[in-house]
Parts: sequence; C-alpha cells; structure tokens
Amino acid sequence: MKNVLKILFICHGNICRSPMAEFVFKDIVKREGLEDRFHIESAATHTDQIWDGVGDPVYPPARKELARHGIGCEGKRARLLNKNDYEKFDYLIGMDEANIKNILRITGRKSSNKVSLLLKYAGENRNISDPWYTGDFEATWDDVKKGCEALFEYFRSEGKI
Repeated sequence: MKNVLKILFICHGNICRSPMAEFVFKDIVKREGLEDRFHIESAATHTDQIWDGVGDPVYPPARKELARHGIGCEGKRARLLNKNDYEKFDYLIGMDEANIKNILRITGRKSSNKVSLLLKYAGENRNISDPWYTGDFEATWDDVKKGCEALFEYFRSEGKI
C-alpha cells in the first residue's frame, strides 16, 4: 500500500484561493475514488481572517463560485499556517510568490522542495490573482482548477497514486 499524500494549500487569508484549491482538489480525488490516498487542507499566512483563534468561513463569493461548479465547502474556517505544518505535510502549495516567502519564513526554511506555486504544475510560473482584490472569482476558479488538475496529473505521472 502506498502512503497517504498530505497536501496543504496556502494563501494570505485562507478564505478565497486556498480553500478553493482545497475543495477543488478534494473533488478531483473523490471523483477518482482516491480519497483514502490523500489528506488535504488549506491555511493562511496571516491572521487577517482569524479573530480570537477562530477563523472566518470561506468568503461568500468564493463559496458561491465553488457551488456554481457543484462543490461545497461547508464547515471550513480559516486557520493559520504554523511551523509544524512543514513536518506534517508533504506538499505546501502557495497561490502566489508572497505566500511562498511567508511559508518559508513561518516554517523557518530558506528554501524547500516541499514548497511550490500551484500553477507550476500546469507549467506556468505565475501567481493566482487574489479575488479579494480583483473581484474576479471566475478567473481565480479557472486558475485553481487548472493548477489542481495539473497537480493531480503530476502525482499520477510520478507514480505517487
């Protein structure tokens, strides 16, 4: 039996991009019947959406975009990335370069092969725009879906699943 792959998607506040990636990837894994092969979560690099230790739920427009594609995210609340996540997860996947810098800072690393941009798996070295600022949740959906599908295919091509 192969090991469970542990993936943590990360963005600034954990209410838009990273929870979208978490639930899109969970949906892909479920459709493939491989839920027992993955542990998937998401986290924030900042406490902007966490109050007295309680994280905000997924931002309503992000939740609406997921629902438009038949994907739910009920119960998800923002949580902060912590140093121990580096040891707990096999892949720490940021949505943009600022996330990557903050992931390395929070985990105490100068660099790491565990840390990467999501769109790297789709052959694109670019950020996923933050819809909190752009207001374009559909474009974010498109990028997240592309990245998650490519990540899944990467695992398949590498014989990890």
